[in-house]
Amino acid sequence: MIDIRHLTYSYPNKKRPSLEDVTLHIDAGEFVLLAGPSGAGKSTLLRCFNGLTPHFSGGTIAGQVTVAGHNVLAAGPQTLSRYVGFVFQDPESQAALDQVEPEIAFALENAAVPPEEMRLRVEEALNLLDLSRLRERPLTDLSGGERQRVAIAAALALRPRILVVDEPTSQLDPQSAEDVLQALVRLNEDLGLTIVLVEHRLERVLRYVDRLIYMEQGRILVDNPAEMALAAMPPQQTPPLVRLGLALDWQPLPLTVKEGLRFVPDDCPVARPAAVAAKHSTPLLAARGLQFSYGRTPVLRDVDIEVAAGEAVALMGRNGSGKSTLLKCLVGLLQPAEGRIVLNGQDISRCSVAEICRQVAYLPQNPDDLLFADTVAEELAVTLRNHGLAPGHKVGGFDEPYQPQVLLTQLGLADLADAYPRDLSVGQRQRVALGAVTVTAPRLWLLDEPTRGLDYQAKQELIAIWRRWQALGAGLLLVTHDVELVAQIADRVVIISEGEIIANGRTADLLPTSPLFAPQISRLFPRSGWLTAEEALAGLRSQIYLQENDCA
Repeated sequence: MIDIRHLTYSYPNKKRPSLEDVTLHIDAGEFVLLAGPSGAGKSTLLRCFNGLTPHFSGGTIAGQVTVAGHNVLAAGPQTLSRYVGFVFQDPESQAALDQVEPEIAFALENAAVPPEEMRLRVEEALNLLDLSRLRERPLTDLSGGERQRVAIAAALALRPRILVVDEPTSQLDPQSAEDVLQALVRLNEDLGLTIVLVEHRLERVLRYVDRLIYMEQGRILVDNPAEMALAAMPPQQTPPLVRLGLALDWQPLPLTVKEGLRFVPDDCPVARPAAVAAKHSTPLLAARGLQFSYGRTPVLRDVDIEVAAGEAVALMGRNGSGKSTLLKCLVGLLQPAEGRIVLNGQDISRCSVAEICRQVAYLPQNPDDLLFADTVAEELAVTLRNHGLAPGHKVGGFDEPYQPQVLLTQLGLADLADAYPRDLSVGQRQRVALGAVTVTAPRLWLLDEPTRGLDYQAKQELIAIWRRWQALGAGLLLVTHDVELVAQIADRVVIISEGEIIANGRTADLLPTSPLFAPQISRLFPRSGWLTAEEALAGLRSQIYLQENDCA
């Protein structure tokens, strides 16, 4: 279905190729996972499959690309769209209409599909992605995860022979992500649909795929069945279970918790009850009794939440449960019908967004909402100018000046300081937006899906930055569906369902007991109290050491 030979491609005015000597063959009916660091060239390669690269993007290209028997350079997107369904990394940019059902029908209308068949296909797509109840909703009222499912449904309605999906689960809660992946598996197994999938959260996908292709700097470095590919990849780019298996030399390498249970010792330790952590000082943020509705639809119902200095709080819940709406209320973008919000001891109910954002870093779900400068460095400079601050300023009681160039280096963006932000990958744009809102050294961070589009190593670099600022007294409220991230960074977890807080507790107490949000390691060692691969590795080695000394 896809045959690529010695493909090299460079974007206009770029010195370094985004793809370099790529050779790849994908047969009909294969389910292929494409992985690699942010900016490795994965999305560019996907765009070659339907001709967007180079017909839309321009640039220089060498080599041969054949898709469904068509030469991509000769055929172009108009022809290839009949064979390749494409779901972009940012579904917000893919929508053509403003309502769910017409959006799914739009491509069918352009393809002159008869009305009777069109209705059938739209209904199939709605049911497959669990969107029937949203069919009349405006797209602007949907959560990021719901919009992602709409984009997938619109691509499937055309019944393509190849489905190319760029990070389909990046904004989905664990259950919704599983539903989408199961739908893709059914399409692959029952209809023989060829699927090429880009995903950073490999733990969600590995069990389903036939092959794993790993890229770095525009080159394919690994192309093998999943188990063999993971063993050849950098360990820091693998899921927690795989990292643990590699460190302990588990053979065969487990891809799922079920496979990992073969290696769990019968005498796995039981965690002792942890001492109750001392309460933090006066909260940086305290919200009480928040209520908000979109029209007649209640979204937040009597919500109480607080974040203390130096504390990281993860806000979790299903798509559409009210998480993003809550953040918008906290930062002043939405006005709650009831309730009180106190920031640093001050009631901010009547403060403007600009006044609030002098103390709060707010990162929305879509990073493009914050990007409008000509270069990455200028994005940070604009924020400083808007707040009347100079580079190297001291704000918020922090002890050291904060230099924009230092922040760019910490975010892995130093080499992209002169790049146009909207030309970057979603993961890179996410980091630019994060830099733009945090260059003021705020005391409180409100982050909505901040690791969207980021690989494992990039997440570790972000965690290091967050921990550094926590140590200086900053508070973090993080909205995320990434349970492995929460296991590493959060002191406390708050779970929201249908606009109500249903759980609030220490991460080590709450996550392992949740069937939906438990991380891989706590599922593997359910009574140990371990949440991360590093904790499990240290605990297992300590157990072996104690056993050896007892025998001695």
